[in-house]
Amino acid sequence: MKKIFICIFITLLLATSNSCSDDFLDRFPTEDVPSAAATTTTGNLFLVINGIHRSLYQRYNSQGEGGIGSMMIQADVLGEDFVMTSAGNGWFNNAYKWVDHTNASDNDALFPYRVLYRIIRNANVVINGAENAEGPILDRNAALGQALVYRAFAHFQLVQLYGKRYVGGTINAQLGVPIRLTADNEPLARATVEEVYTQVNQDLQDAIDLLSEYERPNKSHFDVSVAVGLKARVALVQQNYTLAASLAKQARQGYSLMSNDEYYSSFNTYTNREWMWGSFVQEDQTIFFANFGAYVSRNFSSTNIRTNPKAISSKLYNQITPTDIRSKLFDPTGAHDSLPSGVSLLSSFRKFPYTNQKFIAAGTGDSRMDVPYMRASEMYLIEAEALSYSDEGAARQVLLALASNRDPDYTLSTNTGQALKNEIYTQRRIELWGEGFRFFDLKRLNQPLDRRDSNHDSALVGQLFQVPAGDPRWEWQIPLDEINSNPLVEQNPS
Repeated sequence: MKKIFICIFITLLLATSNSCSDDFLDRFPTEDVPSAAATTTTGNLFLVINGIHRSLYQRYNSQGEGGIGSMMIQADVLGEDFVMTSAGNGWFNNAYKWVDHTNASDNDALFPYRVLYRIIRNANVVINGAENAEGPILDRNAALGQALVYRAFAHFQLVQLYGKRYVGGTINAQLGVPIRLTADNEPLARATVEEVYTQVNQDLQDAIDLLSEYERPNKSHFDVSVAVGLKARVALVQQNYTLAASLAKQARQGYSLMSNDEYYSSFNTYTNREWMWGSFVQEDQTIFFANFGAYVSRNFSSTNIRTNPKAISSKLYNQITPTDIRSKLFDPTGAHDSLPSGVSLLSSFRKFPYTNQKFIAAGTGDSRMDVPYMRASEMYLIEAEALSYSDEGAARQVLLALASNRDPDYTLSTNTGQALKNEIYTQRRIELWGEGFRFFDLKRLNQPLDRRDSNHDSALVGQLFQVPAGDPRWEWQIPLDEINSNPLVEQNPS
């Protein structure tokens, strides 16, 4: 049996891990730790878990590979609501044109595959070794539960990117991704989409059971609400609407929606009462030009932000009412004369219509900002969408709770049928703009990409304004590195 090593970034975790022993740190270098040693105590289990938390905002091979935040950008530039205003300095341009993920040899097609399987591998170290770890049972359960959530989350992201779309009410024998349940790199064939979702749901249910008594130290850790929220996401993709509505309602309990003032001035902090899960980037853990804020914020002074500030589709913006606070998160003039207090732009920043000020970095010289992975508003939207299939009255009430919080002039919807669903979809697109959902939503709803009649520049999108639903390009190419090293893996059609 080969010795398995995991990356856990011990040096960066000293400030957050209170339970690892000095001799553990003395015996091993900062990155490579034998998996057997990592599971001897519950304290060491948490060292691995903290390492996975940290890996979500780590820089990988390039500054365009800044962990989950960069994957969120990839998912949004593939949609119609996120607009690149110029070519800037090149980052994410080919993703915007649907070039990267359709090329098996492209590093940006490899990036999510490699990082998500790395998260799975490290989670498996905990899952496979937690049983024999010495320490309090509650600590063991907490570490194991969080590892299971990570394994489920990573498999779920992978199957949505590289696998075929899940079709409710069918067998779903179409190709998904390999399911890895052990911390090794042995060749594995692609499991079916159904098998992947079965494993994801089992991991999440096991995590929910284990985390029932866990009180997390902060929102970078998982508690039971996040596990339930992820299970609601999965149920929505599987078109299990009854379950999705029930889980989403359960997950948002204990969270309250932001006030309009909070949405405008303090959205970008994971202590925000609406955030359920996010990453807080400490000053000494910044990854500089690879941070999420180095690409999506309005105020950080990077070449990318100065020359290519990110905008909302004018077509979507025009569906936001003037009394909706979310209209203030974008400037149709591009002048940004009403930025939140303490925020400023340098004179060298180019101005484009419809650019966003939803995302604000720590400063013009500091690209850090907390990264949102799950908010309570998403749970309202899942619940409303799911209920629209069975109880439209209840769906309208849930939608009212969210939409009237954002817009005091919003009144109870009178829409029914597809018109009600379309209203919920529009609310979802406005609410979750820039948070990494649009590609996944288009794919799960089997909707086409349509960038026409908006502010997308034909040169910047490479003339790619439309992609039909069901087109092979909705499945990312399996990276060539995986094809070459794993003879059991079959490539997607191109």
